[in-house]
Amino acid sequence: MSISLKEIQAPIAQEMELFEKKFRTSMKSKVLLLDKIMSYIVKRKGKQMRPMFVFFMAKLFRGDAIGDATYRGAALIELLHTATLVHDDVVDDANYRRGFFSVNALWKNKIAVLVGDYLLSKGLLLSLQNDDYELLKIVSNAVKEMSEGELLQIEKARRLDIDESVYFDIIRQKTASLIASCCAVGAASAGASKEDIEKARLFGEKVGIAFQIKDDLFDYGTAEIGKPVGIDIKEKKMTLPLIHALREADWMTRRRVIYNVKNNNGDSKRVQQVIDYVKTSGGIHYTIEAMNRYHAEALAILHTFPASPSRTSLEQLIAYTIEREK
Repeated sequence: MSISLKEIQAPIAQEMELFEKKFRTSMKSKVLLLDKIMSYIVKRKGKQMRPMFVFFMAKLFRGDAIGDATYRGAALIELLHTATLVHDDVVDDANYRRGFFSVNALWKNKIAVLVGDYLLSKGLLLSLQNDDYELLKIVSNAVKEMSEGELLQIEKARRLDIDESVYFDIIRQKTASLIASCCAVGAASAGASKEDIEKARLFGEKVGIAFQIKDDLFDYGTAEIGKPVGIDIKEKKMTLPLIHALREADWMTRRRVIYNVKNNNGDSKRVQQVIDYVKTSGGIHYTIEAMNRYHAEALAILHTFPASPSRTSLEQLIAYTIEREK
């Protein structure tokens, strides 16, 4: 990796610092238990790529003159997205999130669900109290898409009948819709035209798809890509490397691989056999080509905007999404 995420973030370091203060303030509550949980959530910040997309996209249209609407837009996305993550951990019965205990692991499911509801209501109120209807519309649509994508994946996992078009529908909704909303919110908060907001949204969607494809590659990793863990196979998730490998397989091989995914997904040896088959059948190469194609499409959209420091930062950020090692 030629440049780190911290270096990419440098041009908006002040905005990110101010955003973090504003976001912490927006999470405060008079209820002691809730305030304690909010503090815990805020401390577990990840890569912070979502607000980075918001701020860089806003700067693309307004230079350094970022207004309060952009900070509110970034906060809205974080509030609604954090609400979905808290609820996801309850649904998945997950005890960890980013290496920390999940809210439901520490405070049980009932409290976690209520915390998710609280975050959702905070996000809605933040927009309504400031008449940010356009921003609320963009982010609410993303949350709807994410829910539909998750349900589509659950439905298909039961039957293991995901083809390539369904796979792209799932990742467009589950992952790409969120990054698309970050870019659209950044543009809208900076007063961009409807045409430019849509271009920003489509740019984010392409980046989001490339990002998720990279995540799916980690499951089959090589020395260049990551660690072979086989988590997706264990969870019966049909991702692009496996979909392509099965499409190229003869009937008997296809039947054997699907049987292993469906019935032997808890057996590490069988899971490794599936991973090895995907590698030897060209699944990894095919998937890397698809990821690079979406990266190129995102760049092409970005280059319809005038050259600027923010455009350069966005170029670096999307390069990071496909070159990262974790």
